[in-house]
Amino acid sequence: MAKVPTRQLGKNGPQVSALGFGAMGLSAFYGKTASDEERFKVFDRSIELGCTFFDTADLYGDSEELLGKYFKKYPEQRKKVFLATKFANVVSADFKTFSVRGDAEYVQQASEKSLKRLGLDYVDLYYAHRIDKTVPIEETVGAMKKLVDAGKVKYLGLSECSSDTLRRAYAVHPIACVQIEYSPFSLDIERDEIGLLKTCRELGVALVCYSPLGRGLFTGQYKSPDDFEEGDFRRLQ
Repeated sequence: MAKVPTRQLGKNGPQVSALGFGAMGLSAFYGKTASDEERFKVFDRSIELGCTFFDTADLYGDSEELLGKYFKKYPEQRKKVFLATKFANVVSADFKTFSVRGDAEYVQQASEKSLKRLGLDYVDLYYAHRIDKTVPIEETVGAMKKLVDAGKVKYLGLSECSSDTLRRAYAVHPIACVQIEYSPFSLDIERDEIGLLKTCRELGVALVCYSPLGRGLFTGQYKSPDDFEEGDFRRLQ
């Protein structure tokens, strides 16, 4: 069976699978969730295929808890996975209020909660999921750097950042990768005036593309909003 190829994560990062596994859809936003055991089978199959760059976030429903239960039950699988999670999005329980926090105190709090939910001592990659425009990025990345120094995080990433923010962040601590939407529906990073793709290349920062299949629309499986089940946010797009 052919395995997913690997590539280096940025100029100084590890080898990771060229295709990542986004865990969001198993736990949030895409309709009702399956049982833990059914979702464990998805993790197993992804690892079997060599798709071992796993991506989650504290925003994604029970995703971190689910992965924590999976790694506790199958500890040998943790050794095969390069695990990324994210922080910064603060959402109320009813999903009616939303804010972004990147202050140093919150970075520490969020990381501790994520590690507890995951049942792990460290994660391989920690992203700022969104950029807090009320806090200097130097403060956010400075707090993230302390997590690296403490052995709780191996690599740092940013998500949905500007070229200037990436440069300022990189001056504090090397950024392994930037995660951003990139598909035929979303090609903004290619625009010269945005400059993010150019800056990533210049600094040797990897680009991790989310929703490369347009949230499933390019699979040909969905023809209209009615093809999505109740509770799937894509019905509203």
